[in-house]
Amino acid sequence: MNPAKRRAIFERFRDANPDPRGELEYSTPFELLVAVILSAQATDKSVNLATRELYRHANTPRALLKLGVAGLETHIRRIGLYRTKARNIIATSRILLEKHAGAVPRDRAALEALPGVGRKTANVVLNIAFGEPTIAVDTHIFRIANRTGLAPGKDPLAVEQKLLKTTPEEFRLHAHHWLILHGRYVCVARKPHCGECLIRDLCEFRGKA
Repeated sequence: MNPAKRRAIFERFRDANPDPRGELEYSTPFELLVAVILSAQATDKSVNLATRELYRHANTPRALLKLGVAGLETHIRRIGLYRTKARNIIATSRILLEKHAGAVPRDRAALEALPGVGRKTANVVLNIAFGEPTIAVDTHIFRIANRTGLAPGKDPLAVEQKLLKTTPEEFRLHAHHWLILHGRYVCVARKPHCGECLIRDLCEFRGKA
């Protein structure tokens, strides 16, 4: 895909949604971090249902430590892999208190050192909480990047690196949200809604309906 076409794609996303937002509910960087850890292999809807109740009881590292693994599990049972996630979140809360004065670090290495936090989760936190122009490649972005020809790659890291290299700087901050929302509601996995797609004429997918 040539640079002019890539620019046109992001211009259309921007024109349609100038200030895109993720669908996870949070009010602090820590609440966001917990929500993103919970969202692995789970829907944002199920995470929001759990965290609305959880955050009324505990929404800081200290409060979650006091709640404990068993207490946290009672709030997140509806979410897949909840036992592992509960252990990771409690361990993360302890590390944040011991090493970061209870604050979420604005540093990739420090974030990825937290239990349950990988590159994708770190990218989400850096982008949404701290305004860093990172791109977290989830299944939606990986699919869209390869399907449309926007940034083909054999694995999420390759796609991320190509997107960061080829996306015009003015669009990098919001590229993550635009692509995820497009993949979630339009360019879906099994049968993309090509008739509703605002970049249909720019997309290089050979199977367009």
